[in-house]
Amino acid sequence: MTEFRSPDEEIEGFRARVLVALLFILACFAVLGGRFYYLQVERHEYLHTRAEDNRIALLPVVPNRGQIVDRNGVPLARNYAAYTLEINPSRVRRVDETIDALSEIIDIQPRDRRRFRKILEESRNFDSVPIRTRLTDEEVARFVGQRYRFPGVEVQARLFRDYPLGEVGAHLIGYIGRINERDLQRIEERGQTANYRGSDYIGKAGLELTYEDALHGTTGFEQVEVNAGGRAVRLLARQPSTPGNDLQLTLDIELQKVAEAAFGTRRGALVAIDPNTGGVLALVSMPGYDPNLFVDGISTQDWQALNDSPDHPMLNRAIYSTYPPGSTFKPFMALAGLEAGKRQINQRMPDPGFFMFGGHRFMDHRARGTVDMHESIVVSSNTYYYQLANDLGIDGIAGFMRQFGLGTRTGIDLPGEAEGVLPSPEWKRTRFRQPEQQRWYGGETISVGIGQGYNAYTLLQLANATAALANGGVLFRPHLVGHLVNAQTDERIPVAAEPVRQIPMRAENIAAVRRAMVEVNKSGTGARAFAGAAYGVAGKTGTAQVFSLRGQRYEEGKVAERLRDHSVFVAFAPAEAPTIAMAVLVENGGFGSQAAAPIARQVLDFHLLGTRPNQPAPQDEEGEE
Repeated sequence: MTEFRSPDEEIEGFRARVLVALLFILACFAVLGGRFYYLQVERHEYLHTRAEDNRIALLPVVPNRGQIVDRNGVPLARNYAAYTLEINPSRVRRVDETIDALSEIIDIQPRDRRRFRKILEESRNFDSVPIRTRLTDEEVARFVGQRYRFPGVEVQARLFRDYPLGEVGAHLIGYIGRINERDLQRIEERGQTANYRGSDYIGKAGLELTYEDALHGTTGFEQVEVNAGGRAVRLLARQPSTPGNDLQLTLDIELQKVAEAAFGTRRGALVAIDPNTGGVLALVSMPGYDPNLFVDGISTQDWQALNDSPDHPMLNRAIYSTYPPGSTFKPFMALAGLEAGKRQINQRMPDPGFFMFGGHRFMDHRARGTVDMHESIVVSSNTYYYQLANDLGIDGIAGFMRQFGLGTRTGIDLPGEAEGVLPSPEWKRTRFRQPEQQRWYGGETISVGIGQGYNAYTLLQLANATAALANGGVLFRPHLVGHLVNAQTDERIPVAAEPVRQIPMRAENIAAVRRAMVEVNKSGTGARAFAGAAYGVAGKTGTAQVFSLRGQRYEEGKVAERLRDHSVFVAFAPAEAPTIAMAVLVENGGFGSQAAAPIARQVLDFHLLGTRPNQPAPQDEEGEE
């Protein structure tokens, strides 16, 4: 039998259900209201920032890198704009498939793929990685027409570094390259991470490395509104970047060209300095290389060719390689003897063609009877300096030569300078481990006196010492940068000449040595190279021994080419008021008068007379030390 409920009971049940539903709805609204309050009030600042981050992007504005120009404003390193096709790996799921598709509309070579992979492996924190650089206008147009197919791929306008003279001056200018992991670590250690946001390149060698901070500039930023696809749709604010400073060098690039051409295919180095300021006029290391190869990342083939070459073109022979100075050491030895009172200017010494010490005969090229200081330099008497070295002693020699900066880094504004070796008993004790090797022997002093033995200096040190001799005893810190130039205001900030010391020497002793060096190129060992010169030049030839013949007679034709003696020459001119001092070395070039002196003649002819040779300097078949 069906049970019927009263209307009052039905109404009460309905009311209870409505109340429960109402309470449930109110509870839901309370939760929503609480969440709304939490998001809109408690978390307002955080969520507002997140929303703005999604809507607004902060993009770095990379500064223009400063240019490098010579003393006359000739550009040696400059920038130019070009388009680059870049892939953002974080926004591309299948990179290889994307590159394959891109290659259908833009020429992408295997070397481009290899460079892309190398950059991707070596770099971090890059928003995009280039797959092709220096796109043509036609290639840009083809890509833009199909850009919708390639999310995460963009065409960017970039500044590229260019070295318009190629190999000329490469070792001093250096080059830039893409920032790698090691560079990033150094940037972080210097606290410059923010200033390198968006930067792809950094100085790797030469002046590009030394003056990286000055050349790089200060990074700016753009605040832009972006759409859901990450593309900028509106510029909101902009803080412009500050371009890097330009470098104006003391270098005369035309003199540099003449000096490099004078070597021809020969290996060696040359350094020319203004003796009145320490400014470097030319710095040559032969053979050279093209720094443009490194800008986008050097190919494996090019790197192997440079790295495996027996001529070592990447080696800066002017500041890193060290060589015995040979007889170019003798003018400094003569000064040491005069200053120490061990010799007088006109004092004649026996020259039988040899010097006996400890039962060993140190040989000379010929017997001359007797010679004075002047003649000893002009004819390059070894016997005179064997005796003088014995009289001065190794401590006397080392103490005097140290004042000229020999065996000490000069502090030039280039990385990678070698220290060299100024021999002394103290040096030998620190150099060798065995007690018998640490002992200094008197016979070693005799060899040091003619620029052989343990003597080993850079061409830069030898040129700087010659400059100090030319200017009366002021030793400068050699430098390549003459001015920093503000790219916005053109304000020129000079790099002041820095005298390291005034070497205490008597004027009459300096004058006597200089007269002898002038005579070297009139009637002595340098006379053939400077026959008919329209200016006075002081110089000294030298022959740097590559290996010991152990008492045997040296015959050039019977010695392997790379074991032959080095040809060395130092000079300054005009002799009466020098404006240039230099050191030249030709590896395995023989006597100093054979190879090095003719190169110096061409360089001095151009510097003083404006005469430009039309072929490399000849190598004299006959010559003297």
